[in-house]
Amino acid sequence: EVMVEIVIKEFWKAIVQQKPDEIRSYFKETAIIRWHNTNEEFTLEEFIKVNCEYPGNWDCKVERIEEIGDLIITVTKVFSMDSYISVHATSFLRMEDGKIASMDEYWGDDGEAPKWRLDMEIGKRIR
Repeated sequence: EVMVEIVIKEFWKAIVQQKPDEIRSYFKETAIIRWHNTNEEFTLEEFIKVNCEYPGNWDCKVERIEEIGDLIITVTKVFSMDSYISVHATSFLRMEDGKIASMDEYWGDDGEAPKWRLDMEIGKRIR
């Protein structure tokens, strides 16, 4: 379990540091990556290209890791170091032979609750 946590954190560092060879090492060559929010599916090489050519300098914090059989689920805060962009990615990594065979991701922008909910004066901040 500790090993999975270390590998996941290293995987995410490779992603945000935009290191193509390191990213490639975590996946099967035939891996499929899906970004459901934008209805996009990528081959491994397309995913590496779109990830590594994304502008800006990034960092991340893996906030949660769950394992269910051959599925690893991660929740990761990804944020820009040169402007204020902060998002969360929920990722479902289907593993085969120690490599990612498929990854389904859901990305959401971080931000304040909308005014209409704040006006209700219910709920409280998580952090």
